[in-house]
Amino acid sequence: MRVHSFPPVIDERARVLVLGSMPGTASLEKHQYYGHPRNYFWPVLYGLFDRTPDAGYENRLAFAQSHRFALWDVIASCEREGSLDVNIKGELPNDLPGLIAQYPGIRCLAFNGSKAHDTFLKVFGSDRVLGSIDRLKLPSTSPVPTPRMRNAADRMEVWRAVLPFIG
Repeated sequence: MRVHSFPPVIDERARVLVLGSMPGTASLEKHQYYGHPRNYFWPVLYGLFDRTPDAGYENRLAFAQSHRFALWDVIASCEREGSLDVNIKGELPNDLPGLIAQYPGIRCLAFNGSKAHDTFLKVFGSDRVLGSIDRLKLPSTSPVPTPRMRNAADRMEVWRAVLPFIG
């Protein structure tokens, strides 16, 4: 089944563009970035500021934007059954260069997991196609544990690398 990502959540305050691969099934059903209740994204983002996530999605988006974060996906559409990145096929990219041109305040691309990072490299190459914007390959906020990333606290420690870019 062909699935499509959401429009970007961004405004002129944005300094860090968090890039996922493609929203999972729960997120697509809710029409929400990181909509799966067990995904660590919102606890990690709020935790960077010693806060607990707001209950409402609109409040979460407002929090992200007020802290200079933008959200989007590397992939605009793809074929995928289920939610796993390993099942992604026939991906078409979003227009990241166009978005960056529209929002020149972006200082950092923060890749939420390997699939987002690897797809970016496959499509845009490893050169500085997007100018002097820094890139951070961060551990996925997926609830699936890895040997090094067992919980939200583990992920939050690595995600702290985004903080210097929002100042």
